[in-house]
Amino acid sequence: MSGRALQGLDERQLEAVTALRGPVVVLAGAGTGKTRVITHRIAHGVDTGAYSPGRVMAVTFTTKAAGEMRGRLRAMGVEGVSARTFHAAALAQLNYFWPTLAGDTAPGIVDNKVRLLAHAADGIGITPDTATLRDVASAIEWRKVSMLSIDEYAAARPGGVGRLSVDRVVALQHAYEKLKDERRQLDFEDVLLACAGMLEAEPKVVAAVREQYRHFTVDEFQDVSPLQNRLLELWLGDRRDLCVVGDASQTIYSFAGAEARFLLDFDRRYEGARVVRLETNYRSDAPILAVANELMRGRPGALHLSAAAQRSPEPEAVPTLTAFDDDAAEARAVASRIRQQIAGGVDPRRIAVLYRAHAQSAELVAALADAGIASTVLGGRRFFDLPEVRQAIMALRGASVAPMERGFVDAVRDVLRSLGLTDEPPEAGGALRDAWEARAALLRLAEEAPPGTNLRVFTDDLAARARAHDEPSLRTVTLSTLHAAKGLEWDHVHLVGVAEGLLPISYATTFEQVDEERRLAYVGITRAGRTLSLTWSRGGRERQPSRFLREIGNGTLRAVGGSGRSGAASRRASPPRGSRSGTGADRVR
Repeated sequence: MSGRALQGLDERQLEAVTALRGPVVVLAGAGTGKTRVITHRIAHGVDTGAYSPGRVMAVTFTTKAAGEMRGRLRAMGVEGVSARTFHAAALAQLNYFWPTLAGDTAPGIVDNKVRLLAHAADGIGITPDTATLRDVASAIEWRKVSMLSIDEYAAARPGGVGRLSVDRVVALQHAYEKLKDERRQLDFEDVLLACAGMLEAEPKVVAAVREQYRHFTVDEFQDVSPLQNRLLELWLGDRRDLCVVGDASQTIYSFAGAEARFLLDFDRRYEGARVVRLETNYRSDAPILAVANELMRGRPGALHLSAAAQRSPEPEAVPTLTAFDDDAAEARAVASRIRQQIAGGVDPRRIAVLYRAHAQSAELVAALADAGIASTVLGGRRFFDLPEVRQAIMALRGASVAPMERGFVDAVRDVLRSLGLTDEPPEAGGALRDAWEARAALLRLAEEAPPGTNLRVFTDDLAARARAHDEPSLRTVTLSTLHAAKGLEWDHVHLVGVAEGLLPISYATTFEQVDEERRLAYVGITRAGRTLSLTWSRGGRERQPSRFLREIGNGTLRAVGGSGRSGAASRRASPPRGSRSGTGADRVR
């Protein structure tokens, strides 16, 4: 395993993997192989005897990332590592120690914060709308992960929420906490607070946790909040065996309490920390990286990415910029370009359309459907919740009780054909095409099943995948917000709505908020591997091109015609107020 753990690594990756004793900070740019480094470092530590698997805690920010990490470690022969999110690790510790400390089971978890807030609001005689309640829920989350009391929150955010004055927001938060206590429940953030409080107050508990876990790795460290960092400090104690991995340029959750300073200041807070910089990008071609580097030039903690190897260039290797008169024209043009890519042999699964806000997706979904292109909106209904998938699984389960007269795959195909699967997809897009793609995905799963699989085993496997949220990849174009796209990649990316008011979003008014929007744009750009197109629309002549377009240097974007005036229009527009000096519109060529 030692050879496997050290194989296929570049010089900087190897440096990080072999730095088995902390503190270590790996500054890993987009596409530089950070997950590979994390898993290979743990595997190398286990192989050399430096780590015992059961004493390693690898912390991620999503359940999916934790599952992927466990899978990669398992493939390298490493079992028993605790790869979890902060919340999952904290909840496991609460559930384990609470009965001993309190004499009963741990409190339940609030399953719907907005609904509980509505009940709390009703109890104090106010009736905010659902949107306001969602914003108050976000405010509560920010307050708790920032480790602020309700009074401290009021001082930090005196403007209120929506039409609710700050006094009303404070009253609602107090009512929410009271109702939650009466129901003996904890919300998501309380899990971290309660675990931290338990570790601070109970010496025997903290000693047991520190004895269990000796080696810590934290992924996406730029996204940790003060509360998560405090919990990590309590787990670690005065030990130094900590490795953190992150990229300050991908800090896109500041609104939720994330603070990149924990990553940027790591080597100052941990004296003697080893700093490893990963700047060789294995995802994107050089022209795309040139756009990304220009956008983040001079920003705190920005890494300068270089392409690992220059592949054969695409016909349009230089990223393009196109302007349109309105959103509908923009959507139609993007759909037309995607249709050309698919006709040229590109797998639809390797294409994505990215945007800032969910509201932008409707126009794009319609345009793709009109062009006969099936699409999936990331973050929409889960695959196994689709009615046609549920219907198919029920039919397959029913067929499993009858003797199979044909082979397994033929039996699955017969069931799916009885439900509407045809050899070729419907020519039009829309609901019929979506249903066809879902049934086709089930057939592909059957075709990929191991030898000896029967209908009963197959349906049991589908149920297990549904529980684990292990969803098959549909042969569709992906539509996604920039936030949801983080951590993903596609060969061909169309970033739409690159205009003032959309990216940056209209309510980003402070320097810090605009800087976060810039990082969002960077995340979108660095999802692309082979081609990148940026588009914006004038929205009836009310919009201007995003200031970010004019922060990108000469030669990195090629303006192409959209509605007849795109190149000239984007060059003529004056820089919006607040854009970086010295980066005028003439730089977009």
